[in-house]
Amino acid sequence: MKTYSAQALPYEFDFDLEHTALLIIDMQRDFCEHGGFGEKLGNDIALTKGIIPTVKTMLEAAREKGMMVIHTREGHRPDLSDCPPAKLNRGRKQGAGIGDMGPMGRILVRGEYGHDIVEELYPIEGEPIIDKPGKDAFYATDLELILRNKGITKLIVCGVTTHVCVSTTIRAANDRGFDCLLLSDCSAAFDPADHEAAVRNIWQQGGIFGWATTSDKVIVALNA
Repeated sequence: MKTYSAQALPYEFDFDLEHTALLIIDMQRDFCEHGGFGEKLGNDIALTKGIIPTVKTMLEAAREKGMMVIHTREGHRPDLSDCPPAKLNRGRKQGAGIGDMGPMGRILVRGEYGHDIVEELYPIEGEPIIDKPGKDAFYATDLELILRNKGITKLIVCGVTTHVCVSTTIRAANDRGFDCLLLSDCSAAFDPADHEAAVRNIWQQGGIFGWATTSDKVIVALNA
């Protein structure tokens, strides 16, 4: 079994194809396109939309090598029975409540156009989609079961937003014994300062939650 080594912080990240998955977090229209939840909260989506081409390049490299790919979507049941009242209230106080109508359908509701993944990164057959009601992709989902069944021990993680769903998922994965590599150029936040702080929090103190690097270094390692 071939082992690959990617330059990363705080040190090299070693992985193999059999035990590694690319986990793409919440690259949904509601967060990455005009009129979605992110923009209606008053955010500039230029940064989250801007990483789509870079994520696509990484996704294509992973597919070419036969690496497992998993996608997540944050959203709720149409009756909102899985959405805590506190979460509902916070959004509505900012003028963009979960379940409210927006330009792409009801905001963050499963089955709506805005809830789905952007076309450029849309899953192909065989790539699981994890529908999650919270920030942590392990909470109230079967993500861990899928990973354990496939023998996955290492995750290459990217998506939006870096400081919320991406870092929350990495921290949860770390507690479950998975090694995580964050792709900083394939992740974004609405505020660059939030992104930069979140990236540093992952790899500091000798890799307290995992590793961080850029996608080109992973692709170089895969093609070595």
